[in-house]
Amino acid sequence: MSALFAVLALGLMLFGARFGLWEPIVGFGLIRTYMNPVAYGVIGLGVAGLIYQLVTRNRSGAVKAGVTCLVGVGILAPMIYVQVQPSVSFPPIHDITTDTGTPPVFIVLDDNRAGAKNTLVYGGPGVATQQHKAYPDIAPIQSSKSAPAAFAEALRVGKAMGWEIVAEDPSGLRFEATARTPIYRFVDDVVVVVTSVGSASRIDIRSVSRIGRGDRGVNAARIREFMKAFEH
Repeated sequence: MSALFAVLALGLMLFGARFGLWEPIVGFGLIRTYMNPVAYGVIGLGVAGLIYQLVTRNRSGAVKAGVTCLVGVGILAPMIYVQVQPSVSFPPIHDITTDTGTPPVFIVLDDNRAGAKNTLVYGGPGVATQQHKAYPDIAPIQSSKSAPAAFAEALRVGKAMGWEIVAEDPSGLRFEATARTPIYRFVDDVVVVVTSVGSASRIDIRSVSRIGRGDRGVNAARIREFMKAFEH
């Protein structure tokens, strides 16, 4: 029973923001604070129960206690994984773009967007240098499509990725959107701009986190997913 309550509690911490119970940062903080203590508590209860059930020769009780121990170890698995696997280092930046020289500019979304603590003003050469070092593969998409066709394809990909389109400008070949991370539901802002290059086109993307100094690679991963899904 304790294992079930623990799983339900952790599930609530993880997905509470999805149901509007609190802001994403609250759920993230709850997990960071309580996940390991809950795991240790479940393991402790499971071990104590297992010893008691073995002493009293209650086989079914021992099995249940053993399952409780396994659930506790399962909850502890992320920490164990981090200890075993070499840690991945991410730069302390949260604004990633395919064009660090003249990054796409947000026009509709601004610094007054809900819950935002980060500005949409690009951080300049310092941010660009860190991005190039950490994510050298992030670059503009060069497409053989005409600019209007590339805009339509970019919009299709954005919608397929689950972005909420905030504003689209077919004549200006640009759109702005918001995207959410899958678990904690952190909100990030995205702008996509298409540029005509003769009969072909170039597509630039910029993805910015609303809160947090770093993003643990989330914005770069989003841009990579977009680049992969875009049909040239």
